[in-house]
Amino acid sequence: MGDDASGRSIRDALEREGIGVAGVSATGEAATGTALIVVDGDGRNQIAVAPGANWRLSVAMARGRADDLAWADVVMCQLETPLETVAWVLDEARRRGAVTMLNPAPVRDGALELCRLADYLTPNEGEAERLSGVPVRDETSAAAAARALRERGVGTVVVTLGAAGALACAADGEVRVSAFEVSVVDTTAAGDAFNAGLAVALAEKRPLETALRFAAATGALACTRRGAQPALPQRTEVENLLARG
Repeated sequence: MGDDASGRSIRDALEREGIGVAGVSATGEAATGTALIVVDGDGRNQIAVAPGANWRLSVAMARGRADDLAWADVVMCQLETPLETVAWVLDEARRRGAVTMLNPAPVRDGALELCRLADYLTPNEGEAERLSGVPVRDETSAAAAARALRERGVGTVVVTLGAAGALACAADGEVRVSAFEVSVVDTTAAGDAFNAGLAVALAEKRPLETALRFAAATGALACTRRGAQPALPQRTEVENLLARG
């Protein structure tokens, strides 16, 4: 991240949550990445991202933290960093026996090659359409897009469908889960929360359907609050929502 107030604020927030920051690096060559978010009256959002320092995350920097991959159960990446760095991390994580996840956002040229390094690929409807070439208009077409991606060498494909829930296309079939009914205030970070919840559930070796429900509950709770990091729920909240069904 940038050597600036935003970068220091993010680092402090991570530390307050008990997250290790030994691998956080600051650069004076670019500002900390920024997302400008517009939310409508129904809680839907549009996001414009200025990656800034994210582009400075090199393969050499990732390689310098390679031992972190030794203890990881799940390694998750996204596409706001250089593709060559993402490719190295996913490949090295696989070599070390970790489960790999890729949230292909934002979709960029060359993304499909990276997708083949993911045990779990988690596109939304638009991303699934762009990667597969299959128009996505509903659950049926989303499933067709997921199957097309699997045919191109991707592992399990999980397509998030917003208020319609999520579906997964795996080697042994398809799984669908409904969204949890909540009062939507702001959908910002719902996808991030879903991915985080899925990663936690997979690390705990939960069956796919159970993992998807855990992820869906995590994403739903993020919709009930404004903002990104402040909207992310705690485990107890997720478990409580799951218990209520």
